[in-house]
Amino acid sequence: MISPYHRIYYISSGTGEISHFEKKLRLEPGFLYIIPSFTLCNLSCETFLEQYFVQFFEETSDGKSLFASNRSIFKVEANPVDILNFERLKLINPGRGINRSDDPKIYEKNIYYKEYQELNMQQNTNQFLETQGVLLQLVARFTSPEIIAQRERGHIPVKILDTISYIVMNLQASLSVKYLAERIHLNSEYFSRLFEQYTGSRPLAYITEKRIERAQYLIMSSGAKQTEIAKMTGFESLSHFSKTFKKITGMSPRAYGKYFSLV
Repeated sequence: MISPYHRIYYISSGTGEISHFEKKLRLEPGFLYIIPSFTLCNLSCETFLEQYFVQFFEETSDGKSLFASNRSIFKVEANPVDILNFERLKLINPGRGINRSDDPKIYEKNIYYKEYQELNMQQNTNQFLETQGVLLQLVARFTSPEIIAQRERGHIPVKILDTISYIVMNLQASLSVKYLAERIHLNSEYFSRLFEQYTGSRPLAYITEKRIERAQYLIMSSGAKQTEIAKMTGFESLSHFSKTFKKITGMSPRAYGKYFSLV
């Protein structure tokens, strides 16, 4: 399962398991877990599991995700404030329960997102700001120096960081390796090697990945037409967009949208 939003769990009782590639993490009572957006994982429970669960989209001024450098699952021991925060979220955001099903393939359907978005639109200013504050407190639990050290892959040169930010802020534009290299005064081939060294991907592959991630987000959250999404993510044609989307996700944009909706 892969989703375009962050998920935070607090396990209150029972046990389960999250698997992420070859890594398996036991879900234990008294712990918080975060699954960053676009992190492939599977959740399972053989007996019984009771949890608090919140999911949310992330929007930043520079377009870069807090967990962009390492989309891994993290675990921290919960404290009393964490539990109070989840209880407070429930109190000021009623009607958000996943009581229709305990299967993520069901309760993560798009029809439920639309219902919750409508409820979100009904929040007054006080409820909205308090909800944002509580979410930030929960996210902050995964930004300690120890966890940051786990996430960081080493020092990334300023020019590469600048390029990453430029890419995610300009996905709708025409982006070539030559242009990206010239704007930071580097040779194209040297720039490509340096970019791959610190991101794990060549520039064009990275751009395509981020465009498809943005498209997944827009399919889930905006209700925009495929032609509009293709344009907003920098694809020259709908056919190119559809072909690339399917190559990366394994599904066409239409099938992806249907998968996250109830029919």
